[in-house]
Amino acid sequence: MCRNIKVLYNFEPPATDDEIRAAARQYVRKISGFAKPSAANELAFERAVDEVAQASARMLDSLSTTRPKRNREDEAAKAHERALARFGRA
Repeated sequence: MCRNIKVLYNFEPPATDDEIRAAARQYVRKISGFAKPSAANELAFERAVDEVAQASARMLDSLSTTRPKRNREDEAAKAHERALARFGRA
């Protein structure tokens, strides 16, 4: 899985359409191998991003859990601590 794709489920507030689309774009970039598609492939690339974003939004809407909602700031702080442990302090 691409490290740049973030978990979007079970947050308060819920993931935005922009966050879902960004994750979809990263996924399509990863599987296509294109950071930016050529003009000949741009339509197919953007169509794939749209379809993945729509499927992801439907999935996120249909999931359920009994776990409490996560806090974005807390999760960002945990990720920062993991990065410091992995890469050291600057």
